[in-house]
Amino acid sequence: MQLVLPSKEYEQSYLEYILELGDEERYPFPLDFDHSDFDLLLEKLEKFSTGKDLPEGYVPASTFWLVDRGEILGVSNLRHHLNDRIQRAGGHIGLGIRPTQRGKGLGIHLLSLTLEKAFALGITQVHIHCHKHNEPSVRMILANGGRLESEIEDDGEIIQRYEVYAL
Repeated sequence: MQLVLPSKEYEQSYLEYILELGDEERYPFPLDFDHSDFDLLLEKLEKFSTGKDLPEGYVPASTFWLVDRGEILGVSNLRHHLNDRIQRAGGHIGLGIRPTQRGKGLGIHLLSLTLEKAFALGITQVHIHCHKHNEPSVRMILANGGRLESEIEDDGEIIQRYEVYAL
């Protein structure tokens, strides 16, 4: 199992992942990008990672795929820094696990690997946010050393904001 950058090699697995998600809300946000032209999707993800041609309000962010035997099991997105909006509700890392792979502890592993990437970028205080009612996410963050920093209300939802510090 490894954390890889998006590539053409995993196109079929990516398309199956999106199909598997169906109508559920997709995390992290790059899963909502148009994937009808896979090469353009890869180009857009690369531009996000370099900060080139970003939409208003976005910051540079790298997307990673957790892969095992050619299958994408999960996706994470690491924002290289935060602006005021994502400092309030969003944080540095968003991630999701493929529906058929949930409940196997893969989120804990994916978050751990993504935290390593954050620390390698020099981010020493990583902010990770989740909805209070999302108990699997809360457990995943706590398992990776997260400490509850605060709770806020955002669009009628309680968002918990956690911090993880580099050692």
